[in-house]
Amino acid sequence: MKITLTPQQKLRLEQMHDIERDSRVCDRIKAVLLASEGWSQIMISQALRIHESTVARHLSDYVLSEKLKPENGGSQSKLSASQTMHLIEHLTEKTYSHTHQIVTYVKEAFGLDYTVSGMNKWLHHHGFSYKQPKGVPHKFDESEQKAFIDAYNVALLRNSFSKPNSPI
Repeated sequence: MKITLTPQQKLRLEQMHDIERDSRVCDRIKAVLLASEGWSQIMISQALRIHESTVARHLSDYVLSEKLKPENGGSQSKLSASQTMHLIEHLTEKTYSHTHQIVTYVKEAFGLDYTVSGMNKWLHHHGFSYKQPKGVPHKFDESEQKAFIDAYNVALLRNSFSKPNSPI
């Protein structure tokens, strides 16, 4: 199937291909671009390592309705639009170190149950990313540290006298 694309359409498809994360959508875009360059369906199917009937379906979907994304994508969010905005505002104001803490907050604030993996997907979908926090060196109280070491040593001595033949 020969597809004719304008230079603007080709540029738009190439830009979409560069930013798209779903490999299925990328395969559809590549099939359309290759067909516009005169490749046969057999050549496209061999290059993309997909079945020839899949290439034919991708091309006909694009010709009929410019469809590039599969329509089986995901489920509806459990949060309403206002709840989503409230949660986004809350997350920009408060930093959580673990996703399960956000799940607990959503349960308490909105009464909705999310799994940790589901919340991770929600966070990623809404532009949040996680970076492992780094430990920050801090000043210690030398007297508290000495008191702890002394108490620890006393406990070790007491334990060693109560059980003389046992390891520490």
